[in-house]
Order: sequence, then C-alpha cells, then structure tokens
Amino acid sequence: MRITFLGGGNMANALIGGLVKTGFSTADIAVIELGAQGRAKLRLVYGVRCYEAPTAAALDCDAVLLSVKPQQMRDASESLAKRLSQQLVISIAAGLRLADLSRWLGGYGKIVRAMPNTPALIGSGITGLCALPGVSMAERLGAERILQAVGSTLWVAEEAQMDAVTAISGSGPAYVFLFIEALQQAAIALNLTAAQARQLSIETVLGAAKLAVQSDEAAAILRERVTSKGGTTEAALRTMDELGVREGFIAGVLAANTRSRELGELLGKDT
Repeated sequence: MRITFLGGGNMANALIGGLVKTGFSTADIAVIELGAQGRAKLRLVYGVRCYEAPTAAALDCDAVLLSVKPQQMRDASESLAKRLSQQLVISIAAGLRLADLSRWLGGYGKIVRAMPNTPALIGSGITGLCALPGVSMAERLGAERILQAVGSTLWVAEEAQMDAVTAISGSGPAYVFLFIEALQQAAIALNLTAAQARQLSIETVLGAAKLAVQSDEAAAILRERVTSKGGTTEAALRTMDELGVREGFIAGVLAANTRSRELGELLGKDT
C-alpha cells in the first residue's frame, strides 16, 4: 500500500514513524510539504520521498492522508480536486466534515474522516473513523491499517457521532491530565514532595487504566471494590459527590461535544 501525506506536523510524523515500525517500506511513503526545511528533515529522519507540490508522481499512491491544519484544508483540498482518480482520501483534520471535504474535492466520494488523539504521538492513541458510502470494505481496512500504526481504531456508523468521539477521546487526554494535576496538588498539600506527588499520581492513573483494560468488569464495579464502607475512599468520593465533581465532568464532556459540532459548521463554510 502506497501512502502520500499532504502536510506534515506532529501527528503526520508519528504516523510515518509508526508505519515504518509496523513494516511499511519507506519507498511506499511520500510527503507533500511546502517548506524546504521540512522536506529535508523528513528525508533525513524517515528516508521518505518528499515533494513540494501535488504532482502526478506525488499522487501515484493508494491513499492520500490530509494532515494540514483545518483552516488550510479548503485550499489544500482544492489543489487536489482534479488530480485524484481512485485514491482513498483520509483526513485527520479535527472537525472537518465529510460533505465539506467532498465538496472541496469536487464531489469526490472515497473519503474517510479520522479523529486521532495525542497519545498517538507515542503509539498509544485511539482513532475514531467514519466514511462516505463510496468507501469499500477493502478501503476501510486500508484506513484501519494506516491509523493502527499509532494505536487502536473505532468505527462509528453516523458522522454525527464523531463529535462525541472528539469530546471523549480527542479531548479526553486533557481531562486525564487535569485529574493528574489535581491529584498532584492534593499530594503536595499533604506534605509530599513534588517528585513524590508526580510519581504517585501518574503511576496510580496508569495502573488503574491497565486494571480496567485487563478486567471484564465495569468501571463502576472496580470503583466499588476499592471503596470500603466507612473507609478513606468512601470519604473522598462522598466529598466529591457533594461538590458535584461527576456532574461537572459529564457537563464538560457534553460541552465539548456541542463545541465540536459548532466548529464543524464554522470550518465547513465557504465564506
């Protein structure tokens, strides 16, 4: 499978690195990058082919992965509009909808929308995927193979669900970092050192996540198993409930979902 990236950036670099690690040949990976410095770095680090513009040689591939900023996507897409034939197009630009991408690409129908998250930068991400009806099962599997180079994948049937994916996994790392930050602040307030607070907080979150992955039980059951009646955990959770921590958390995720939908509408406007 031959892949051409349009644009660079951290996520594109992570994908290229992940693809090479999972067995893709550098000869099958190309990047269209406007900046000469960026092209030189990509050649040096990954040994991939680099082009300044979407030439016929650059687009001699099976899949084109759009990795430019959302605000640049219309111009980037229109530069490809008359140059595509049967390539699968995969967009990793947050918020941009399939209908808008298709319109900018001149009505092109082989498009997959992907929403990776930042842990993909270390190969531990999860990417939400959805596709236009014109994308075949083989092409869906091809998109999975590409995105699984940086983690796991999850398909949604309706594009509207991509706003939820954005709110849960796209923004989710920030929620986890906020929790770690608060846990560290509490640890320091309890006279632990900053180094101790960091280690205890991060490894607690990491261990709990690993336990949740390996267990067949619901998160609620796992929580209950830690919560002894009249114990320290119960005291903590009762106080959090009184302060509305759970309700605030859920409300925040719902707000992210709403904002994702609004941004999709804004980004898709032609004027």
